[in-house]
Amino acid sequence: MQGTYKRTHPWLKFSADLRQTPAKLWIMLGECQSKCEHIARVPLRPSTADHLYRVYLAKGVLATTAIEGNTLSEEEVLQHLEGKLNLPPSREYLSQEVDNIVSACNRILKAIASGEVPPNTVDDIRDLNRTVLDRLQVEESVVPGAIRRHSVTVGRYRAAPAEDCGYLLEQLCHWLNSEDFTPPEGFVIGYAILKSIIAHLYLAWIHPFGDGNGRTARLLEFQTLISSGVPAACAHLLSNHYNLTRTEYYRQLDSASKSGGAIGPFLVYAVQGFLDGLQEQLGVIWEQQWDVTWRNYVHESFRDRHSETAERQRHLVLDLSLQKEPVRMSALPEISPRLAKAYARKTRKTLVRDVNALRKANLIVRDRKGYRAHREIILAFLPPRAVQDTETAVE
Repeated sequence: MQGTYKRTHPWLKFSADLRQTPAKLWIMLGECQSKCEHIARVPLRPSTADHLYRVYLAKGVLATTAIEGNTLSEEEVLQHLEGKLNLPPSREYLSQEVDNIVSACNRILKAIASGEVPPNTVDDIRDLNRTVLDRLQVEESVVPGAIRRHSVTVGRYRAAPAEDCGYLLEQLCHWLNSEDFTPPEGFVIGYAILKSIIAHLYLAWIHPFGDGNGRTARLLEFQTLISSGVPAACAHLLSNHYNLTRTEYYRQLDSASKSGGAIGPFLVYAVQGFLDGLQEQLGVIWEQQWDVTWRNYVHESFRDRHSETAERQRHLVLDLSLQKEPVRMSALPEISPRLAKAYARKTRKTLVRDVNALRKANLIVRDRKGYRAHREIILAFLPPRAVQDTETAVE
C-alpha cells in the first residue's frame, strides 16, 4: 500500500457523504430516471431512432475528443461515421481519435447486447485507455493502457503521485463495486448516474495514465450508464454537456479538489446537464409522436373515401405537413412529385376546390403567407391542464 497521496491529495477518500447535498439533486435524479425509462419504452419510427442514435453518438464522440483538443465539427464527425469524410493527411489523426471512441462504445454495446455487464476492474479501465490511444502518436513516456510512472500536471492541477496510481485505481474499482453503489429497489438508473459521475471525477483526479485520462473517464461514465439500462443515445449526454460547458466543467473539477473532495456541486452541475439533454431528446420524440398522431388523424378523416379526389386531397394535406413554411396556392402542386403528377392535367379550379374542402374539414388553414397543415388540432386531444406562464403555446 502506498500513501504519498494522503498528504498531496487528501480528498481521494473513496467515500461520499451526500447527506448535505441539496434536495434539488435527488429531485433531478428521480426525473432523470423517469425520463430514461420513458425514452427506453417509446416505440420510434426507424428513421427517428436512427436519427437519435447517430446524432447523439456524433455529439458524444465529438464531445469526448473535443474537450481534449479535437477540432472536427459535429457535421464532420457525422460525415466520418457515414464514411463520407475525406481529411488531408495532416488531420487524419483527428478521425483516428473519433474511431477509437466509437470502437470502445461499440465494444461496450456489444457486451451489453450479449448479456454481459462490463466489470469495473483495473484491467477493464486499462483496456479502455488502450483503445483510446490506439494508433495515435503519444509521448515516449506514454504506454497505452499502462499505469504511468511519471508525474503529470494538467493545467494548474497536479495529478496523484505516480507511485500511488496503481493502488488508487484498485481502490476506485473496489469502491465502485461496493455496497455504497447498490441501488434501492426501483432506483437503478438514478444510482448509476451518481456512480458514473463519481467514477469520472475520481479517475480525472487520479489521472492514472500517461495520456487519454479524460477520454477514459468519460468512456467509463458511458459504460456505467449503459450497463444500468440507460438508452444508448442518452448515455452520451454527460460528455456532450461537459463539452458544451467546457469552462464550467474545468472550474467544477478544480473546485471539487480544492474544496477537499466536496463533490455535491459537481454532481448538481453534471446531473442538471444530463437532465437538460434528456429533455431535448424527449422534444424530438414528442415531435415524432405528434406527427404520427396527426397522420393517423388525417387517414381516419378519409377512411371511408376512396375516390381519386379523396386520394388527391389526402396526399395534399399529408405532403403539406412536411413543409416548414406556409405555401402559396399556386405552389401547392410543386411540393411533391406525386402532387405534381396528380394536378398536372387539372385546372386551377380543381386545386381551389380541393383546398376549400380541406379548409372546411379543418385539415389545413390559411395565414398571410399561404397555406399550412392544421397539425395543432391534435393538441385538442391532450388531457386538460393549467398552462404555466413559462410555457410556450404551440401555434
